[in-house]
Amino acid sequence: MSNRRRFLMTLGGALAWPRFALAQQAERTYRVGWLSLGPRTEPYNLAFEQRLRELGFAEGRNLVIEFRTAQGRIERLPELASDLARQNCDVLLAPETEANLAAIKQASRDTPIVMVAVDYDPVATGHIASLVRPGGRITGMTHIQSELPAKRVELLKEMLPSARRIAVLADTSNTGQLASTEAGAKRLGVELQVLAFKRAPYDYDAAFAEAVRAKAQALLVLGSANFVPARRQITELALKHRLPSMFHHSLWAEFGGLASYGPNFVNTFRRAAEQVGMVLNGRKPADMPVEQPTTFELVINMKTAKALGLTIPQTFLHRADQVIQ
Repeated sequence: MSNRRRFLMTLGGALAWPRFALAQQAERTYRVGWLSLGPRTEPYNLAFEQRLRELGFAEGRNLVIEFRTAQGRIERLPELASDLARQNCDVLLAPETEANLAAIKQASRDTPIVMVAVDYDPVATGHIASLVRPGGRITGMTHIQSELPAKRVELLKEMLPSARRIAVLADTSNTGQLASTEAGAKRLGVELQVLAFKRAPYDYDAAFAEAVRAKAQALLVLGSANFVPARRQITELALKHRLPSMFHHSLWAEFGGLASYGPNFVNTFRRAAEQVGMVLNGRKPADMPVEQPTTFELVINMKTAKALGLTIPQTFLHRADQVIQ
């Protein structure tokens, strides 16, 4: 098994933070507005706050974080964003879905925004002009890369050579991912059973029952922040119905999914904290490139593999960045 690879960014790296700049502004209290679908205790959210502290921005000293969570209810985002817009924040954090970003954009006029676009393309959706020069008041991170969903199909097929039909859990936020998944499946001669949710609440039990009726032999869950609040339910249903599963980041494998392939969310949110710090120190989002991860982690949960009665090829295990025993 290889060591965990370093997480690199296309247009950045570790920031050199001039201590004198922080010293000069030590008397000022900064205010960060943060609109989330999930709880503040998520590991990547904790990593965001930890990185801010490392950069010299700490609650109780020179920072106030206005955190608002919709608790998985997308329809609450606009009212929460409006509340944040009234808090006179220096910068707004819009992680997760496009709905988070859209709500914050609509509610605020001039406040800089740092996004973490997990499941949408910010250029294709018109939120920024380009990754290199976003323009306007938005910068941040994006996980969308067209080849990743197809790569996950390839990895799932490599783990399960006999699989001919794969169920795909999708929703309206990941149209581009679905197109890539379909292209990858076509190259490999794999049939897809697409289980697409169109509106909340999502009926996961019904979706898995449909996958079983269709005789799916594996499950691919596309990246969507809308699925995160139900990740335990989804991974448990996959195990219950004996569907080997592939996800887009390691937190899913840690919750019992068979495997994941994608960026390290903790490192992504640490980098987003650095971007927030840059804005607080006077940088303009229009001139700050939107960044993408360039290395990805393959994680395999051997406990789940054993529960499913699967034998993972040793050659595949040796390529993993992390094996959960």
